[in-house]
Amino acid sequence: AKAAREARRAHEFGVVFGTRDGGHVQVDFPKVMARMRALRAKIAPADAHTATVAAGADVYQGRARFVGAHEIEVNGRRLRFKKAVIATGGRASIPSHIKGLDSVPYLTNNNLFNLEALPERLTVLGAGAVGLEMAQAFATFGSKVTVVCRSNRVCGRNDPDAAAAIKAALERDGVTFRMGWSTREVAQRDDDTIVLRGDPGGEGGTATELDELECDALLVATGRVPNVGDLGLEAAGVEYDTAAGVKIDELLRTTNPDVFAVGDCAAGVPRFTHVAGEMAKMAVENAVFGGEWSLKSLVVPSSVYTEPELASVGVTEPDAAEVDTYGCDLSGMDRPILDGDDDDGGFVRVHCAKGSDTIVGATIVAPRACEMINELTLAMHAGVGLGVVARVVHPYPTAGEGVMQAGLGYIRANWKRL
Repeated sequence: AKAAREARRAHEFGVVFGTRDGGHVQVDFPKVMARMRALRAKIAPADAHTATVAAGADVYQGRARFVGAHEIEVNGRRLRFKKAVIATGGRASIPSHIKGLDSVPYLTNNNLFNLEALPERLTVLGAGAVGLEMAQAFATFGSKVTVVCRSNRVCGRNDPDAAAAIKAALERDGVTFRMGWSTREVAQRDDDTIVLRGDPGGEGGTATELDELECDALLVATGRVPNVGDLGLEAAGVEYDTAAGVKIDELLRTTNPDVFAVGDCAAGVPRFTHVAGEMAKMAVENAVFGGEWSLKSLVVPSSVYTEPELASVGVTEPDAAEVDTYGCDLSGMDRPILDGDDDDGGFVRVHCAKGSDTIVGATIVAPRACEMINELTLAMHAGVGLGVVARVVHPYPTAGEGVMQAGLGYIRANWKRL
């Protein structure tokens, strides 16, 4: 999608092929998907069973269940353990309150990438990271995309200005939004058209006349739920909740101290791939090597891979009485101007504990925001103040200078007059 977007605006940079307005660019959707699957296959071996075996572990493939506090059964074979890790992940959450949803063909992140043809009209339920990323991509490919959101803001609990900037970016790419729109019913007509009927009053709305929305494909992107069913957790003495996940302590131990849980199946942790990876390291150290690596030590950034990207860490909607906020508008910086990204609404915003340079949170909207956030995540993790970040030499011209400029805002605010 990014390649198509850049091809369409190439004429702005003096690169002309075909017509000058960029409208000639066509997307070969089957080829796009074939390339995606080839790349997925290329990176898949890192997580394959063969890689696990090559590392020296035994692999038993099948449905595994706990049958005791220190015993698992898989394919009729019982395996005893000193320590175990539950890493069963999660799956797409499917709203149970939408009448008829279970009787129509819908897509989730699990099967979306199996599409062979570009849907002419795509409706996306949900305005979180997955929903927004896919909405923008498919709109760029040429689908007429509508995002349905029960609330009046996208991106969940992110900075309101960041959410507004991302929504505006998607609208520029042709995505339309139904904000404050609660889907009540879904049905499929004889011509395969999917029809959604919803209350424009949002969740809790009481409208008797419902709006209608038609589409050819429906993507459900309304969050994740943990995979905790049919695991025999009761037999192992492991407490869990079907909605929240497996109960763990700060060292990832379940209510059975010899059983740990990591990733999307664990309760109370952000459901990000990078969090699951970090928890895997913690589980190995704590379970096998007597470590005490605590969840409290983690500083977790979040990322939304739209164009521009949205990245945040720590506090994103602070109480103004508790923090001092320092920011930088990227529209006036040289690198975004040179790249033609100065009208994306990009910014860097850093929150510090009141009266200090202790960073407690940050939000970045920029083409490479999900890489830029690492500098501030490291600063928070290491206890490095914003004043120190301001005095780190940043290469020119980069969007990363926006982080330095936010830091210079702190320094200017604390200058003493002679």
